[in-house]
Amino acid sequence: MSTNPEQLLELARKSGAEAAEVYLSDAVSRPVFFEANRLKQIESIDSEGIGLRIWKSGRVGLVSAYGAVELVDLVDQAIALSALNEPEEILLRDSTVANYPTRLGSEISLETMIDAGNLAIAQVRSQYPEAICGAEWDCSHETLRIINSRGLDCGYTDITVDGSLSAELTRGDDFLNVWYGQSERGNVDPEAIARQVLQSLKWANKNVAIRSSQKTPVIFTAKAADLLWGVVAIAMSCRQVQQKTTPWLDKLGQPVISSIFSVSQQPSFGIYDSPFDDEGTPTQEVTWIDSGVLQGFYGDIRTCKELGLDATGNGFRGSLGNYPSPGLFNLAIATKQSEKIIQGNILELAATLKNGLIVDQVLGDDPDLSGNFSVNIDLGYLVKNGEIVGRVKDTMLSGNAYTALNQVLAVSGEQQWQGSLYTPAMIVNGLSITAE
Repeated sequence: MSTNPEQLLELARKSGAEAAEVYLSDAVSRPVFFEANRLKQIESIDSEGIGLRIWKSGRVGLVSAYGAVELVDLVDQAIALSALNEPEEILLRDSTVANYPTRLGSEISLETMIDAGNLAIAQVRSQYPEAICGAEWDCSHETLRIINSRGLDCGYTDITVDGSLSAELTRGDDFLNVWYGQSERGNVDPEAIARQVLQSLKWANKNVAIRSSQKTPVIFTAKAADLLWGVVAIAMSCRQVQQKTTPWLDKLGQPVISSIFSVSQQPSFGIYDSPFDDEGTPTQEVTWIDSGVLQGFYGDIRTCKELGLDATGNGFRGSLGNYPSPGLFNLAIATKQSEKIIQGNILELAATLKNGLIVDQVLGDDPDLSGNFSVNIDLGYLVKNGEIVGRVKDTMLSGNAYTALNQVLAVSGEQQWQGSLYTPAMIVNGLSITAE
């Protein structure tokens, strides 16, 4: 990084700031894009950004910039903005955590990424030559550092590789789009991604009719399960507690979802691990829901202090220009041993049902805090007598996420990462299926 954060802190101090924080992010990305079955574009993206937060006369100001900047101008802008805000308590970390675990992945070459995209596409088109495929591979290298006037100085460097593949099939008026992606610290297996896409294409080989129902069990794949777990994440936020909008406001120590589930934060697990949050607070392993019982809420330094809670490393920025706010990462869904656990994948879950619906991709708005949702099924399959018999079209799914997570019939023993969510597939009741 070319910006000198120590110099920026000193300039802020000389300008009369009582406290200051510098957040530096330097990212290098080399994505390759495939469209219509062939390589289309290779990009090189270098992004160096800086966020400066200062307190002067007890008032906070935040500015951000990318590329080369004049440090004096940055300080002046932050001070000018601070004058527009109300006074607030200065809340900054004042300690540094030493010896952060190594998070450096393996960098892969441009040639390797091009070969991976071509291989993934070839795997699909060997069985579906009419498919129009797209793919994206990217190796990104990011360095992050946070330093403030109270002695905090922490940072890390990380390398990650992302790979994704999509396939489109058009048969008359019927259009089908299937996608799958993975992220790793190291090479992403293109054949594994292609197998997932091929499996979906096979299940969707023919269209079948489904009846509207309020009784048909629904299987959420790991990819689709975020529809349910997303509302759980929002309900556990200290921000919602402050605003008294979470339905779990008075539910501490009480059951909120099925007792088969525990929900925890795992700082050192998987590719989305993090040694500290965007305020420099060390992240912690925390169980938010234990066997269905709510154990606590997450927040940044400010919201936790206002609610009398200990900060657990959950203060994150949406961007350099955002103030830290409550956020989750590495949300792991664990299941306790139960007769409801099916030690297998989607096929094993489907085999337990006489009639059922598998939901893999949805279109529509996420549930609000009430948990209510109504979405179109972008990719779903009908189950008859334990077998997947085809794809359903023109079908909507509606219900309540909290209700669904309290009416769990079975859970897969196999789990997958979906972004920073690590979750199994599951069978739930209590949802309505509407078909044309």
